[in-house]
Amino acid sequence: MDFTIKALTPELKEDYLSFFESVEFEEHPHWANCYCYSYHFTGSAEQWIKDKNRNCVSSMIDQGSMKGYLAYIDGQPAGWCNANNRLNYQLLTKTFDLVDPEHPKICSIVCFLVHPDFRRRGILQLLLDRIIKDYTALGYEFVEVYPRMGKLSEEKLYRGPEHIYLRHGFEIVRSFEEYQLMRLKL
Repeated sequence: MDFTIKALTPELKEDYLSFFESVEFEEHPHWANCYCYSYHFTGSAEQWIKDKNRNCVSSMIDQGSMKGYLAYIDGQPAGWCNANNRLNYQLLTKTFDLVDPEHPKICSIVCFLVHPDFRRRGILQLLLDRIIKDYTALGYEFVEVYPRMGKLSEEKLYRGPEHIYLRHGFEIVRSFEEYQLMRLKL
């Protein structure tokens, strides 16, 4: 299999949208509405509408404010990672207990999504390697992650599993009941 990782650009918008529309959300069908928009969204449950979310994400991609990486296998989108400057995630900055909340050079990873047919093939590892490389080159000081705690299903591990971060040298900064805040100094 040929693996390729590409940073999200407006030219890849249709790949991005089609990837989200091809993923099966058997455990959590309501996640099909997300398009990885949840950390940018601060509205009410009534405002959380699939078509509206799709349109907002589409506009964000066009404007360059939706950041992340698509993983391709043999030319087809098979995975996604939402990685961006932490200050760009409205929900994260409003609801998580953060260290240095106004720090301008922290890359946050808030979501990994791998198509069920391609899990356990190293895609998450490749995405993480690329993020670390790119954000180091951009002069960022940290990559920050928020893995959930406990025994979780594949889908509930969307923030990534703690063991992969530990293997990359991330350190636990704070522990909470439901998640940990971990950082890698770049």
